[in-house]
Amino acid sequence: MATSRATALLRKPGQPQQATFLELFFDLVFVFALTRVSQRLAEDLTAQRQIVLTETGQTLLLLLALLMVWFTTAWVTDLFDPDRPEIELLVFATMLGSLVMAVAIPEAFGTSALAFAGAYVAIHVGRGLVLVVALRGHEAQRRAAVTLAWYGVSAVPWLVGALFFPESPARGALWALAIVIDYAGATVRFPTLRRAERPIEAPIVAEHLSERYRQFFIVALGELILVTGATFSGSAFEIGQIAAFVVSFATTALMWRIYIHKAGELLPLAIATARVPSRLAGLSTPAHLLMVAGIVAIAVGDELVIEHPTGHTDSAWVAVILGGPALFLTGRAIFEYAVFGRVSPSRTIGAVVLAAVSPVMVFTPPLVVLSVPALVLAAIAVSDTVRARRRPPEMPTPPL
Repeated sequence: MATSRATALLRKPGQPQQATFLELFFDLVFVFALTRVSQRLAEDLTAQRQIVLTETGQTLLLLLALLMVWFTTAWVTDLFDPDRPEIELLVFATMLGSLVMAVAIPEAFGTSALAFAGAYVAIHVGRGLVLVVALRGHEAQRRAAVTLAWYGVSAVPWLVGALFFPESPARGALWALAIVIDYAGATVRFPTLRRAERPIEAPIVAEHLSERYRQFFIVALGELILVTGATFSGSAFEIGQIAAFVVSFATTALMWRIYIHKAGELLPLAIATARVPSRLAGLSTPAHLLMVAGIVAIAVGDELVIEHPTGHTDSAWVAVILGGPALFLTGRAIFEYAVFGRVSPSRTIGAVVLAAVSPVMVFTPPLVVLSVPALVLAAIAVSDTVRARRRPPEMPTPPL
């Protein structure tokens, strides 16, 4: 009886593979969450120089925690039937916990530390406990139990850092350790300590998971548009600010084009035809993580330049304005390799150009710096179009 109830939770062959309205509803929280991260990073870059690096590192850690929540939820709704009441409740609970994390972001390393860390731990440990009980008697219970064990280990530094090290560098070190444990576990597919046992391979619904990844990329672009629009609406509408707004929108549109062109379109087929679909999906995860992180950085750069398009450009501003597009191109290169088993030279050349020009950008106005990645992305988009017209349609050739 327990086994039949557990089996009912899993996705069935032939079940609709499109993302559900519940999953799209869940994504709304992350529009807000990513906006909070970009706002915090913008504040970090306007802080005193000696604390910029520390504050930026803290913001990156918070972003990684939020992304871990989204990606694990995407895998849960890929493995299990999201229309089942038990899974719906899990998604709602994760949504609430993610909202608490987002609200706590501004003071996550201060007075809201326990709220942020506690919500993060509650999401992962709570989900694990529910699945272990719900899957009783089914072979999938072991996968849920191993995953729960990994998150149980990382919960210790999360909670110890929040409870016992207020306003201390030790909190950052403990949380960094915790996030390393979480990402290491996900990267190696949560293995056990038994040497004879291999990491647990999860069944993959190619169309669903790839659709969720593409939707999250659109969510990140939505956050970018929200930040750009809100910043511009509060400006004086001077010529420099109008120009910065137009360049920001062009950059957003170019990233969408570069992402979707071929690799984004063919991701479902690539996963479906891969020798080990779970490994290809796993390779797509860090690719999207880097692209989303890059978009968050780009949003910060857009906000800073729309507010201050002229004058001196601080080196930290250059790093975020050019570093965001470089992260995006790096993630896009990994994504392309996952789908086609190769990387177009334009991605590498674009990232190299951004790195090469960065030292001299401190001598130019912020608007000029913002224009450089737009030009680089435009060149890549043109290169993609020319390549597609000269060659026959390319089918995915995943390396895994």
